[in-house]
Amino acid sequence: MIAGEAAMVILTLLAAVHLYWAAGGNAGKGAAIPTADGHAVIKPSALSTAMVAAALCAAAALVALRIGWLALPGFAGPGFFVRIATWLLAAVFALRAIGDFRYVGFFKRVRDTGFARLDTLAYSPLCAGLAVLIGIAAGG
Repeated sequence: MIAGEAAMVILTLLAAVHLYWAAGGNAGKGAAIPTADGHAVIKPSALSTAMVAAALCAAAALVALRIGWLALPGFAGPGFFVRIATWLLAAVFALRAIGDFRYVGFFKRVRDTGFARLDTLAYSPLCAGLAVLIGIAAGG
């Protein structure tokens, strides 16, 4: 249960950061976008950033369902589909940690940018840690 609670807190904090960026905040935003040759590889819109925040909130809610912190009306408890969805969520974070083999993840090729260094030191380990925490919650 502690693993699920920790995952929920982390996912909620990440959602809050994304909401801050979606609302126009800029602090830390440049360090969160992969670059190549000094240019951003992606240019996320406020809407897409808000959608990431919503997905992170949904992920936190899924973990909350799995560990019994959240109950839906008419829902008997964490069943088969919630368990499978939680395992899939853990897989998503594991895949993010592994990366796209170019700009993000442990196996990226572009390693000489500010984002790449932060990705190696913080973002990818965070995703790997979330994969483990969510996996523990899924199996519990």
